[in-house]
Amino acid sequence: MAASVVRRDGAAAVVAIGGEIDVQTAGRLRADLLKLVDAGHVDLVADFGAVRFCDAAGLGALVAVGNRLREKGGTLRLARVRPAQRRILRITRLDELFPTFDTVDEAFRH
Repeated sequence: MAASVVRRDGAAAVVAIGGEIDVQTAGRLRADLLKLVDAGHVDLVADFGAVRFCDAAGLGALVAVGNRLREKGGTLRLARVRPAQRRILRITRLDELFPTFDTVDEAFRH
């Protein structure tokens, strides 16, 4: 799993995420995203275009980040989520917490 900030604009940031988000990498993702939140980026877009796999630990990391963002009045939006991952978000009802968008630009504008 790799995560890198590819765009910043005031309180907003886009993070490109790649690889697999699982029990071994979810903690690192959570830590990376929470560093951004602590630095004042309370509107985050997670670009999932290169994420091949995301398990329950990965979803838990997203929930933790989303909770911190909501405490600060911010949001976590997901972009370019693969159909199988969208289905998991829908089944777990996490799509109600994390708006998903087809493109990064669309997510960033909202």
